[in-house]
Amino acid sequence: MMTLIIDANILIGELLRQRGRELLRNSQLFIYTSDKVIEETNYEIQKRISRMITIGKLGKDAGVALTQVASELLKISIINVPQIEYGYLEIEAKERIPRDPDDWHTVALAIHLDAAIWTQDNDFLGCGCPCWTTDTLISHLKRIS
Repeated sequence: MMTLIIDANILIGELLRQRGRELLRNSQLFIYTSDKVIEETNYEIQKRISRMITIGKLGKDAGVALTQVASELLKISIINVPQIEYGYLEIEAKERIPRDPDDWHTVALAIHLDAAIWTQDNDFLGCGCPCWTTDTLISHLKRIS
């Protein structure tokens, strides 16, 4: 079993991909995120699906279905941790991610839970927490299965 803190960009992207939705359902993963990331994800999912409908990449019914699937998966596969539980680490987390201090929630939660961060964002490199990319995570899960 792996405990991961998922970055907003990964969560948003993977909720929109079939492969990603399957990965988020993987029983080997305990995936946590902050309430801030949940808010950002809900906003961005709506925005991106609306855009896909507007440009004709998705039909309206398919967009509604994808929104529903993403929303349900977010509720059942991602463990939301309120800021009150990790907020005491705000200053340390901001110091660890100076190029993008707005991502302090993810770093603080990783410190709090002693967990790795699932991200493609290079700003997390060197923050003192292990980081997994999607490709390395998939490869690792295949190896242990």
